[in-house]
Amino acid sequence: MKTAAIHGILTVLLSAGGAHAAQCVDAKSAKEGFVLERPGIHSEFRPVAGGMISVANKYESQSPQTQFLFGGLIEVFRDSSTGQMAMIPLSDVRKLFPLKAGAKSKTLFVRLAPNKQPKGTETVEIVVKGKETFSLGDCKYNVLTVKETITNEAGETLDQYTALYAPDLQAVLGKRYDEGTKAESVVGYETIKRLSE
Repeated sequence: MKTAAIHGILTVLLSAGGAHAAQCVDAKSAKEGFVLERPGIHSEFRPVAGGMISVANKYESQSPQTQFLFGGLIEVFRDSSTGQMAMIPLSDVRKLFPLKAGAKSKTLFVRLAPNKQPKGTETVEIVVKGKETFSLGDCKYNVLTVKETITNEAGETLDQYTALYAPDLQAVLGKRYDEGTKAESVVGYETIKRLSE
């Protein structure tokens, strides 16, 4: 009698765990869109044509913003009430994907914005350093650690960080700044859910 009762409880617990795990967005359900959130930001990810991911960002303290990211990693367009910006690649960025550990690339871009003439090209250097696991609530994702360095034509660094990129989701789940220093910090999303929820 006791064995049957214990078996029944275990079955219920395992079923609940399986149902909960099914709520995590995977590579298949990501194609239907999903939401990533952390305090102050709500981001809706939707795959669109040409290998692009559309990201609609809603902020607590800023106006909404829309981004288009190639492969969910490389920003090529941004639009908000404060203006627009496009990054036009001067080579085929499709060759960068799928990303693999150890991969390195440099791509020239021209930054375009309304009523501003481009001042020169920018280089986006990508180095895929390794793999990690990243948690979003109860969901865990395999991510590639992708060091991105953006420099101007004079070779000056404009931005540098390590993107924690989930290939299954085609999304950057967090960014690590000042890696390897005392100031190292990670800014990342904390929860994920399906767009339909």
